[in-house]
Amino acid sequence: MDLSLTVLIPIRNEQENIKIISDEILSKIFCKNFELIFVNDFSEDNSENELKKLTEKYSQIKYINNEKKGLGGAISTGIHNSTGKFVCIMMSDSSDTVEDLNKYYEIISSDDLDAVFGSRFIQGGKIVEYPKLKYVLNRLGNLLAKLLLWTDLNDFTNGFKIYKKDTLLGLYPLVSEGFNIFFELPLKTIIRGYKYKIIPISYYNRTVGEAKFKIQELGSKYLFTLLYCFLEKILLNTKVK
Repeated sequence: MDLSLTVLIPIRNEQENIKIISDEILSKIFCKNFELIFVNDFSEDNSENELKKLTEKYSQIKYINNEKKGLGGAISTGIHNSTGKFVCIMMSDSSDTVEDLNKYYEIISSDDLDAVFGSRFIQGGKIVEYPKLKYVLNRLGNLLAKLLLWTDLNDFTNGFKIYKKDTLLGLYPLVSEGFNIFFELPLKTIIRGYKYKIIPISYYNRTVGEAKFKIQELGSKYLFTLLYCFLEKILLNTKVK
């Protein structure tokens, strides 16, 4: 039987959060025809043992060890191993809510859309305990992308989004190795003409475990991805003309 939804969660050293996230999804998700895939990105703690326990207990859960170290590789590995018609990428730090996941799925499965993007920065969006420096740099990076691409999306850097699997496959080749993968996916979705919708979502800063994101990634890696996608946009526009 074909699955409707894959919930894809990359993890690295998240032994405290794995069971919390799993319990939340299993108890609150509306879609019953789904799979939950964890991609273990070379964790050095007890994450893999926690994942093994969950896969033995729940048929909907499986985990895969990443083939290429880095968040970009983990996302790509998860995409290629997913079997759902739709793929929702969630964070491993419990910052995203299952309520928003349910909204994503309801919208993309009923409307003629290729992706649904959440924004923390539009009316109805919510942010709880976000570090101030990270917030400021995040907004600046998103503003730069918005201005360069002339788009209505103002929250590229939030990784929590849902896509048709076919849409994700249409975004290859992917060049991002780190957190900038979350920049690349929506940028290419927009540039390549896929249909999308933006809805407000909530974000809660992690309360357990250690953040993996490094502020310096907002500089060089995000700028590289933005310029790469901007160049693609120019080339595509040139071909159209």
